[in-house]
Amino acid sequence: MSSKGEPRCSFCGKSKSEVNILIAGISGHICDGCISQAQHIVEEEITQRVETTISKTINLLKPRDIKSHLDEYVIGQDQAKKVLSVAVYNHYKRITQKTTEDDVEIEKSNVILLGETGTGKTLLAKTIAKILNVPFAVADATVITEAGYVGEDVESILTKLLQAADYDVSSAERGIVFIDEIDKITRKSDNPSITRDVSGEGVQQALLKLLEGAEVGVPPKGGRKHPEQKLVQINTKNILFITGGAFVGIDKVIGKRLNTKALGYSRLKERETIEVDNMLQYVNPSDLKSYGLIPELIGRFPVLTFLNPLDDVALRRILTEPKNALVKQYSKLFEMEDIKLSFDKDVLDFMVKRAVDFGLGARGLRSICEAIMMDAMFELPSSDEEVKEFKVTKNYAIEKLKNSTIKNLKVA
Repeated sequence: MSSKGEPRCSFCGKSKSEVNILIAGISGHICDGCISQAQHIVEEEITQRVETTISKTINLLKPRDIKSHLDEYVIGQDQAKKVLSVAVYNHYKRITQKTTEDDVEIEKSNVILLGETGTGKTLLAKTIAKILNVPFAVADATVITEAGYVGEDVESILTKLLQAADYDVSSAERGIVFIDEIDKITRKSDNPSITRDVSGEGVQQALLKLLEGAEVGVPPKGGRKHPEQKLVQINTKNILFITGGAFVGIDKVIGKRLNTKALGYSRLKERETIEVDNMLQYVNPSDLKSYGLIPELIGRFPVLTFLNPLDDVALRRILTEPKNALVKQYSKLFEMEDIKLSFDKDVLDFMVKRAVDFGLGARGLRSICEAIMMDAMFELPSSDEEVKEFKVTKNYAIEKLKNSTIKNLKVA
């Protein structure tokens, strides 16, 4: 109180007549100016604590270190690894940056991966999330439909991420989402139709708000929204979206743009040699537009890269070299039964040859391994005789593959 009896702010000392509002407490007063200043201080303190927590939680490595970790799990694909490492590093550097007063706002670097089936698109995204220690969810674009139609809404993507984060919203808001089969929701036709394209262009339009960054109401247990349901609000501003697709037939779109010849495949003006077996390396955003993705969606994926087709050398390395190599996985399974498993060298070469014939990439290797090992995995754990060692020979592999359903696969 002043000497004249007029109340004053206990913080700045201004009298009631000098401020707009003076709020009385039990033993003091506070003015509107001090309230605004205190609110600003509190917001800065909370933001700083959140940024510190995020920095401690996320294991942010430099791009070169990220790629080195990817090399331990994924064979080849150096260009895709490099692009992905830089995009992920810049994204999480953007999240963990300290708040500044300048007007520079770094935008998200969502990524789109093009590659044949079994080349490692999902594995790359999953491994990145594991390295950084952030929640990760895989969503299938083929089951999503426009809101109001049979199928899943786009919000179901965030439901999976929320579940992966153990329903910790702040953790989910800095996670990674991999949307697979993005090529399956391309525009069905450029011509107007009397029917709605509810699983094609409609889904692309619905994805826009998620990719850009928005407050989205998410059903915590999945399913469709309904008026009486409690929704969890998730801000997608700091969620990194990686999407992948095989884009079957886009090589023809690329070839048409490059004006390739029927023979030789050389650019008319520059006479530059075109690698016909790997046309994806020449892809650019205009090819995606021609394929059926809407420009608005392409614009929200500024980072575009490709995965090389897997040749027999890469497939051979996939069998034995990565930390989670197939041979190591089966050896671990047999080790749990106290059985030492080994493969003859020519068996591995045989499996690679069959995988190349079937054209299924790394997934084909897994199918072939399962077909060869099925009888052994069925019989040995319950065998009356104690088996300490089991060796897979080429003749054994040929015999088991001959008796399996995989023999009916058509050669690619």
